[in-house]
Amino acid sequence: MVKSHLETLKPHGDPSRHLSAGAIERAAAALSPAPRDRGRLEAIIRRLPDGSREMLQTSALSVEEGVPGDDWHLRPPREQDAQLAVMQFDLARLIAGEQSILLFGDQLFVDLDLSGDALPTDSLIQVGTARVRVTPKPHNGCMKFKERFGLDALKFVSDPTKRSLNRRGVYWRVVEAGHVKVGDSVEVISRPNAAGESRESGF
Repeated sequence: MVKSHLETLKPHGDPSRHLSAGAIERAAAALSPAPRDRGRLEAIIRRLPDGSREMLQTSALSVEEGVPGDDWHLRPPREQDAQLAVMQFDLARLIAGEQSILLFGDQLFVDLDLSGDALPTDSLIQVGTARVRVTPKPHNGCMKFKERFGLDALKFVSDPTKRSLNRRGVYWRVVEAGHVKVGDSVEVISRPNAAGESRESGF
């Protein structure tokens, strides 16, 4: 059963709340390092067909649908490598300023290091009772991101010299269905090594 906070919001940004490049950089530098191996699921968001967002307390994760009811399944060709958009929670809150994280187009927000070094493509992750895998598809900022959070925020997440940090986030796909709830552990099970073989994560 999906429990909802019943919060919905049309995805329009407030230019008066956009942060400057300097403010973003200073705040980002002050953030505590995100955990590399075991973190926490901080938010689940479902994007509804009418363009609004719904914040959930708990949800299934489906191999076929990702977050059931999310409009990903209405977006041909339903690219599996873009099934779940994921962003680091504290960085999302920073960029949003005083706006709601519902403005982002991501379904999952986590307290976990999403950089390419910490979480390379094909890493396997346990989230609640589900398992997901990091896909190779880049998660990039777009014009909608600029409209919601400002040009400086778009430049911050798109900086080519910091691309490996995945500031805009990453994509996951569900490989084993299960259920998740806010507060669940997000645990890296394995990462591929240089030869493309998986290795178990150490703690």
